[in-house]
Amino acid sequence: QVQLVESGGGFVQRGGSLTLSCTASGFNLGDFAVGWFRRSPGKEEEGVSCISSSDGSAYSIDSVKGRFTISRDDAKNTVYLQMNGLKPEDTGVYLCAAGNTINDRNMCVIGGVYRWGDGTQVTVPS
Repeated sequence: QVQLVESGGGFVQRGGSLTLSCTASGFNLGDFAVGWFRRSPGKEEEGVSCISSSDGSAYSIDSVKGRFTISRDDAKNTVYLQMNGLKPEDTGVYLCAAGNTINDRNMCVIGGVYRWGDGTQVTVPS
């Protein structure tokens, strides 16, 4: 079965940390660029961090730079999002997507999306 599955979300206090995982089955995630996105209440969906397939170049939006780190382990068919210094505004459903290209490095727009995951909830209370 071809799918992406996110895990690692949860409830964490302000300043805390979480590590999200995006694991592929049925296809080789290493062949794809991968992005992490979030859907927050009252906000448009936004790209958070993304990583290329070719050389592992990583990018993040300004609001999470210095706090979030995206990485990939192709042997485990998994992309991670390490989130430190979490803030209430980081609350949302985090989804990963595998696609052909990173069309916009600043906003982590993924082109030619092949698969989306269903997401994992991250909650940081105010």
